[in-house]
Amino acid sequence: MTLSDLVRDRGQTEDGPGVRERPPHIRSRRAGAALLNTVIILAPLAVGALVLYSLADLPAVGSADRVVFGGAALLTSISLLVAVIGWGRGQHGASVGDRWFGLVVRAADGGPLGVTRALNPFSARDILMRWDAEAQGLTIVPPKRTRARRLGLLASLGLLLAFLLLASLAVGSRALGITDVIGALLPPYSGAASDAALIVRELRLPRTLTAIVVGAALGTAGASIQGHTRNPLADPGLLGVSAGSACAVVLAISLLGASTPLEFIWFAFAGALVASVLVFGLSSIGEGIRSPLTLILAGAALAAVLGSITSAIVLIDESALDSYRFWIVGSLGGRGLDILLPLAPFFVIGLALAFAGAQGLNLLTTGDDVARALGLNVTAHRVLGLAAITVLTGAATAACGPIGFIGLVAPHMARALVGADYRWAVPTAASAGAVLLLASDVVGRVLARPAELQVGVVVALVGAPFFIALIRRRNPVPL
Repeated sequence: MTLSDLVRDRGQTEDGPGVRERPPHIRSRRAGAALLNTVIILAPLAVGALVLYSLADLPAVGSADRVVFGGAALLTSISLLVAVIGWGRGQHGASVGDRWFGLVVRAADGGPLGVTRALNPFSARDILMRWDAEAQGLTIVPPKRTRARRLGLLASLGLLLAFLLLASLAVGSRALGITDVIGALLPPYSGAASDAALIVRELRLPRTLTAIVVGAALGTAGASIQGHTRNPLADPGLLGVSAGSACAVVLAISLLGASTPLEFIWFAFAGALVASVLVFGLSSIGEGIRSPLTLILAGAALAAVLGSITSAIVLIDESALDSYRFWIVGSLGGRGLDILLPLAPFFVIGLALAFAGAQGLNLLTTGDDVARALGLNVTAHRVLGLAAITVLTGAATAACGPIGFIGLVAPHMARALVGADYRWAVPTAASAGAVLLLASDVVGRVLARPAELQVGVVVALVGAPFFIALIRRRNPVPL
């Protein structure tokens, strides 16, 4: 039986066995899959176009700018087209959109399409529901997670991050061309180049480095917390860390008169640590940290209590509300090396602990009993892992305020790229988090020029639809 037979419905007409037709809802699923694939493929072109638009107020946008930004965006979109449609549908039976909407794509004869036919929109193909295909033994062929492929994907994320770094240095309230940026980074400086050097070296470079470090920390913390709780919807704020930071910042504003990010960071970090200690204490009453569920429940309860305290203070103290609302939205504006450098040791320690514990996460996903049988000290490993999550989330929140969804989206991107092996998923989530946060910061600066949208707002605009799609998906990316 071919796939063209399988895509027909198994029902019967009133007059007896009738011709089987496609389920009515498959059309909406196909439309959703096509829309998601289109968004993924065209997103780099949109970012490249926004960057070039932001440079249009220069006396003349040079050919170097067009080649670097336009060419990089075009090359990235073409690569995504080949990867998502060509390899996804042609070799593995489903693109990213097809996987999300439960579809399988094959040639009319029942075999794989192949890359060439998959890229040709006029080639004959059959699209059917995944459960119809699985009922007949036809399943999506998973891509081989070879070491070379994983290294290639990590290198691709590195190249994309380098492109975004250059864009972050070039765009802003004052646009700078490629030659200005390069001249600002390479001494000596002379004449007009000194103005560009001041903007790039003193303002944009520290902000860009902060975005990369914070994004990597949130991505790593998200992958770790999803592994420890075995919950695909978990993010670093699940343990009440962000709520603890927010409560401490509000107390510092109201009681001590703190008013600048440099004054906030230590209170935010201390609040995150205190909240984590309380969560661990609540979850370990009785027999120790018995399961991921106790951590989740303790974190949710503590976050609710701290959130109510924060709300009570900002409602009573108007000056605290004015300062707090600019911090709580999450921003990279005004963040320099004076904030990043004091927190750098915490980022290094947290990343080191998370990377070192990645192997143990592979065992924890099999269950605590199996992990113990395989020789893993579950309690010690979980305490060290959650300490890494606390340090990373606390430092990131202290640096930029609470930024949501990076810790949720980046781990799913990582597992979709390199699989569920946490030895690869954790560093890939770090790279994906850095890319997402830096891209959001660039887009926020371009959309509202000469003003800017806070990065927390842009991330929420991207992350909220992803979260909705994730909770509606029948089969999330496996942990």
